[in-house]
Amino acid sequence: MKFEVAAKLKYEVLASSTLILNVEALMGGSQFVLEESFEADRELKMYNWNAVAGEKRFKVIELPPNGEVNFSYRAVVENTCRVIPAKQLDETLIPLMPVSVLPYLNPSRYCQSDKLYKFAADNFGNISKPYEQVLAVRDWIYNHVEYRAGHSNANTSAADTLKEKMGVCRDFAHLGIALCRALTIPARYFTGYAYKLEPQDFHACFEVYLGGCWIIVDATKLVPVNGLVKIATGMDASDSALASIFGNLKFLAMEVNTKALDEKFEDVEVVNSRGYSYQ
Repeated sequence: MKFEVAAKLKYEVLASSTLILNVEALMGGSQFVLEESFEADRELKMYNWNAVAGEKRFKVIELPPNGEVNFSYRAVVENTCRVIPAKQLDETLIPLMPVSVLPYLNPSRYCQSDKLYKFAADNFGNISKPYEQVLAVRDWIYNHVEYRAGHSNANTSAADTLKEKMGVCRDFAHLGIALCRALTIPARYFTGYAYKLEPQDFHACFEVYLGGCWIIVDATKLVPVNGLVKIATGMDASDSALASIFGNLKFLAMEVNTKALDEKFEDVEVVNSRGYSYQ
C-alpha cells in the first residue's frame, strides 16, 4: 500500500529552545519512504538523529526567541502488512528471545506491569495460548475503557486508565502493553499516521512479540491495521513522544493528514485467526 502522510505544527518561541520532533515516517523493514520533505517557515539549525536501534528518527531544531514558527512534513510511504496465521504465533521462550526484545518485558514509566500482575492473572491467566491472551486483552480494553478525548493528560499511566476506564489511543496502548508484559509477553508502544482515523491525528497502538515477530494490536479498533504508517516504537510514550521541548515553547496548532494513494484500498479485517506484522 502507498500512503501520503503530512503534518503541520505551529509553536510560539518564548525563549531560546531546542525542539526534538519525531514525526518522520520510519525507514526499514517492510516500510519504504519513497519521497519526503521537512520544512520550516524560516531558516533554522536542524539536525537528523536516528535511534541506535533504528526504531525512530528525530529532527533536532535550535530555536531563537523570535515569535511563531511553523513546521511541515510530507512523505509518500509504501508498506506491506504481513499476514501471519495465529497457529504460528507461539510464545518465544525468554532464553530464546533476541536481546533487543528483552527490555519490553519490563515495567516502564507509563506501563507499570508490576502493579497489574494480579489483574492480568485473574482475567487472562487461564487462557493457555499467548496470542489468544493478547486478543482477550485487546477486547477487554475495547469493551471496558471508554474512548474519551480530553479526559487523560501527559501523566496518565496504564494503572490510571485501568482505574478510571477512560482515555484516548495513547492510554489504550499503555494499558495493553502493561497487561501483556504482566503476562510475560513482550510489548512495545507504536505511534504513527493512520488512514481513516476521524478526526485525523497521530495514532497510538502497540505491538507484541510472538512467533519471532512483532504483531500489531489496536485496542481502539478505530482504523484498519493495514492503514498504519509507522513513525516510531518504544517502551511507551516517554521515549516515543512526537515532540520533546527543552526551553520555553508554546504549542499553538497541529494538522495531520493521511491519504491512501492506491486506487482500491481494502481494509484488513481484524479476526482471531491471524495476526499482522509490519516487519
